[in-house]
Amino acid sequence: MPKYMLIMRGTDETNAAMMASIDEAMAATGRFIEEMLKAGVLLAAEGLDTPDRGVVVDFSGEPPVVTDGPYGETKELFGGYFLLDVASKQEAVEWAKRVPAVPGSKIEVRRVAGSDEVPQDNERIVKERAGRESGDQI
Repeated sequence: MPKYMLIMRGTDETNAAMMASIDEAMAATGRFIEEMLKAGVLLAAEGLDTPDRGVVVDFSGEPPVVTDGPYGETKELFGGYFLLDVASKQEAVEWAKRVPAVPGSKIEVRRVAGSDEVPQDNERIVKERAGRESGDQI
């Protein structure tokens, strides 16, 4: 089955609204996670730390420039994700509609490309596969 990522996107305003009722938001998210676990579709779920604790690596020049976060031009912030193993994009969309999000938030639904979509003779893929098979770290 294909994998889909539900990417939680918010703004400063929606993040502030969520933080204003964080206990309620966490409880609702916990119930949502339980629903996905019972349905057998949840592979992973993670929330991200606040943008001010991150860094941005900018490849506009050489060498890349590292700047303490957040990235100033971003109007929507990537706040976390749910990784689902579902039968179709439509099923992923149906789960996305059920995410307990505050008004103004968005959930982006993206299919995760499968390993069969990458040329299997690619040098990195061959090395990674050999490392997995031998138990070595790459």
